[in-house]
Amino acid sequence: MTSARTSLGEVRTRRRSRRAAGPSASAMRAASSQNIAARAYQRLAPLPDELVIDKPGKGSFYATGLHDFLVESGITSLIVTGVTTEVCVHTTVREANDRGYECLVLSDCVGSYFPEFQRVALAMISAQGGIFGWVATSSAYLSTLASPDPAVTV
Repeated sequence: MTSARTSLGEVRTRRRSRRAAGPSASAMRAASSQNIAARAYQRLAPLPDELVIDKPGKGSFYATGLHDFLVESGITSLIVTGVTTEVCVHTTVREANDRGYECLVLSDCVGSYFPEFQRVALAMISAQGGIFGWVATSSAYLSTLASPDPAVTV
């Protein structure tokens, strides 16, 4: 009998090697403190009464209070943005779909390191008439919000 089970030591080694492939945290802090992204991030800081999700995994629902917050707030539709499209965004949309939420992913507000992954991830979300959710641009979404006609949809 064979097993595909991986020892924890192997997992830790893989994680270390993935981390080693990217820039160090100190290099990121130094670079970000001197660029426009850092200034934009400061302007996007959460307000005192906004919910902040500290997610331990790829999706926004696993081991967080997001689902409870949404239920208590009566929220059933989500606008999803973020990075990376094929990992964190995809996982969050799938988790949300499994919990009964309607999801709209704004295609120009998500990103991937790889254009092909971006294209395929968005296609998978909207496949089969929206199997996991729907995809639209932010401008289409914003124009829908501004439209006086309730029949206008994204």
